[in-house]
Amino acid sequence: MDTNFDLNEHPHTRQNILTGEWVLVSPHRTKRPWQGKVESLPADNRPQHDPACYLCAGNKRADGSKNPDYTTNFAFTNDYSALLPDTPAGEISIDGLLKAESQSGICRVIAFSPRHDLTLAELELTAIKGIIQLWAEEFKALSENPSIKHIQIFENKGELMGCSNPHPHGQIWAQNSIPLEIHKETENQKKYFQVNGRSLLSDYLKVELKEQKRIVFENDSFVVLVPFWAVWPYETMIISKRHVRSILEFTDKEQGDLAVALKNITVRYDNLFQVSFPYSAGMHQMPVNDGHHAEWHWHMHFYPPLLRSATIKKFMVGYEMLGNPQRDITPEAAAETLRNLSEIHYKSTNL
Repeated sequence: MDTNFDLNEHPHTRQNILTGEWVLVSPHRTKRPWQGKVESLPADNRPQHDPACYLCAGNKRADGSKNPDYTTNFAFTNDYSALLPDTPAGEISIDGLLKAESQSGICRVIAFSPRHDLTLAELELTAIKGIIQLWAEEFKALSENPSIKHIQIFENKGELMGCSNPHPHGQIWAQNSIPLEIHKETENQKKYFQVNGRSLLSDYLKVELKEQKRIVFENDSFVVLVPFWAVWPYETMIISKRHVRSILEFTDKEQGDLAVALKNITVRYDNLFQVSFPYSAGMHQMPVNDGHHAEWHWHMHFYPPLLRSATIKKFMVGYEMLGNPQRDITPEAAAETLRNLSEIHYKSTNL
């Protein structure tokens, strides 16, 4: 190997150990001049309660039902679910080429707070811990349905991510099959565990903590880092230091530490461009009603699209759609940028 090869200077590919896929990294391209548009978004001046919002306390929802006057958080079945519990079982195969299988499941909505104007980054730690506890309750209840095989807890934040309502909320989709990303992560974690007797992410975390190049934040129970194989400009992961398979295995202290980690990374995101930072985020954890899955190690992905400013978004185009994903900013540079941001929300400094 040429000893002159430098990850910070030369084009290279990196492997995602969870999925087996590769990303092309082109760090030299960050030196090219930027002549694109750079601008700020208008101020976000939402009211604490919006009478037209179908997630605010006491308001009518899209299907005509009324929300309770909740004071902390609130969960309900999505009025327009992508999955339905009563879908009849069936499949279609035409000449072995045109295939379809029925899917059934349950879609839940989690309103994070009665406050219409706040996000995770702006909520108090006690409120975030309450959301984590509600996630665990929902996961437990849904997993008791024997037809459910996977439970995806996630949040789409911001208009750029297709979020149709700015009220702070997330979703849970529980379905009767295991989706593609979970299948890939299951297979790669299982292969590693069978050979080494340890979880893949436990050993990966040891390497990251030793190198310290991509760490953004850590506490007693969790590490927030930019993964070595990150695709999105400021992509991060939260990984539990202890090998647990799902949110149900967290102790009370770990729930509190997760609240701190969630607030820390979302505040840093907002501070990056001083905007309510859009992202898709979600937990990956063991399938349910599908065996013990000793190989599974809980983690949470954050996929934010912003690249250079509050409005400049990274798109998957050209080579990325036809070949494989590509990025210019190295994960190490992205981690350093996030790490150097304040842990105090930019709005609080303007009060």
